Amino acid sequence: MTLYSQMTSEAMNEPTERKRYPSDLTDEKWAILEPLLPINIGPGHPVETDLRAVIDAIFYRIRTGCQWRYLPSDYPPMGTVYYHFRKWAKDGTWSRINRALRIQDRVKQGRKPEPTGAIVDSQSTKTTEVGGERGLDGGKLINGRKRHVMTDTIGNLLEVVVNAANTQDREGAKAVIAKLSEQTIASILHLWADGSYSGEPFSQWIRNTLNATLEIAMRPPNSHGFVVVPVRWVVERTLAWLSRYRCLSKDYERCTKSSEAVIYVASISTMLNRLT
Repeated sequence: MTLYSQMTSEAMNEPTERKRYPSDLTDEKWAILEPLLPINIGPGHPVETDLRAVIDAIFYRIRTGCQWRYLPSDYPPMGTVYYHFRKWAKDGTWSRINRALRIQDRVKQGRKPEPTGAIVDSQSTKTTEVGGERGLDGGKLINGRKRHVMTDTIGNLLEVVVNAANTQDREGAKAVIAKLSEQTIASILHLWADGSYSGEPFSQWIRNTLNATLEIAMRPPNSHGFVVVPVRWVVERTLAWLSRYRCLSKDYERCTKSSEAVIYVASISTMLNRLT
């Protein structure tokens, strides 16, 4: 064996450290997130998958907006990463992790684990040629989907529902509330929304379902251009935070369940930044 061949063989046998990317988890963030992940069980035995590397790959995709097949080769295979993303979207893992981190963040800030006030809003966004559920938002002239979100009064995401953009905001809000945990529903006493949620039938529905009052936060009369509306700016800031993730510049997902998962992951990443 030549010296070159020997050196090449030794180099191939030496363990190499995976390249790190800015979106990767720090040790501190991983220590918070790891206990919240489901046990990785396969048919009859645990699956030997590096879940930290899987999460890093998912965070990379959400932050950069790349297609799954273009994930760097430093990460686990695309099929492994996408399998976990979809599995956790279907079984509610992303939503549960989001709720657990939201509670941790509220407690860290000296607040009660569950909020007494919440804000609801929606955001219409264009889709791509991948297909799936879509519709035309006649008011904003956007053909795509609508993100219905509810946050607490510090901007943490409570729940999200994604559906066709022609869905009325009030119906979207009802779908969001239906996904809230029993503890969250029991704690909310007041809900803020904009004028698209006005009307006595919806106010009555809120009283019956949440046992809460609905307040419509309106723009000041005769105002023009950008105006900071009290309380409503909180949910609008959350939507702006989420828009920093390039995967949310449009809705690139084929199904709405995946669209919701992308928003949960972006929210999880944002809260991990605050918790550390």
